[in-house]
Amino acid sequence: MRQIVLDTETTGIDPNDGHRIIEIGCVEVIERELTGRNYHVYINPEREVEAEAITVHGITNEFLTDKPRFAEIADEFFEFIKGAELVIHNAAFDVGFMDAEFARLKPVRKTADHCGIVDSLAIARAKHPGQKNNLDALCKRYGVDNSNRELHGALLDAEILADVYLLMTGGQTALSLDAGAGDDGTAGGIRRLTGSRPALAVIRADDAEASAHEEFLAMMEKQAGHTVWSKLQQSE
Repeated sequence: MRQIVLDTETTGIDPNDGHRIIEIGCVEVIERELTGRNYHVYINPEREVEAEAITVHGITNEFLTDKPRFAEIADEFFEFIKGAELVIHNAAFDVGFMDAEFARLKPVRKTADHCGIVDSLAIARAKHPGQKNNLDALCKRYGVDNSNRELHGALLDAEILADVYLLMTGGQTALSLDAGAGDDGTAGGIRRLTGSRPALAVIRADDAEASAHEEFLAMMEKQAGHTVWSKLQQSE
């Protein structure tokens, strides 16, 4: 069975508002073993990245200006995931963005028509009801090293989620081609690709901006009973 553990980063939280994908990270798993084959790309979204989103992933508008458009990478991305079972944390979010991107192109592709979809967040909630089940909490629960995760990043998060998912579902987490295997055949660890990631500028809100943001969320909470952004932060 071929699985692709997948994560995206975006310009905002709702593709129906015109928000776009800016990063895709995928990790290949075959027969519950990490193969070391990955797919990773940054994407020019052809629109501004919201300031709130930048505080989550640190990917700036300036960094994305020379990156390819989704239309330029759509075919290679589709070929990488086609026929696989996608493992995604809070799958509805990422699949919604992927479908919105594919809908802008010809032929129109719908992710669920070509891939299976597994929501690792739903699995975690079923296994650990009433507990925090975001990726950081699961890393702590299953002993997965997430010390490099200062900000969200699609490839790093996909690599970490692959570890978590395989441990959570009771299986192998070693690279089948790990050159560091010992004499007894046990693997020496999972290769990380974080060293090749470019350094990203981190722009944090100042006190006035943070205060204004909290006031805005409080107003939305009062009017609507919840905010989508706060719900998303709780689920990740």
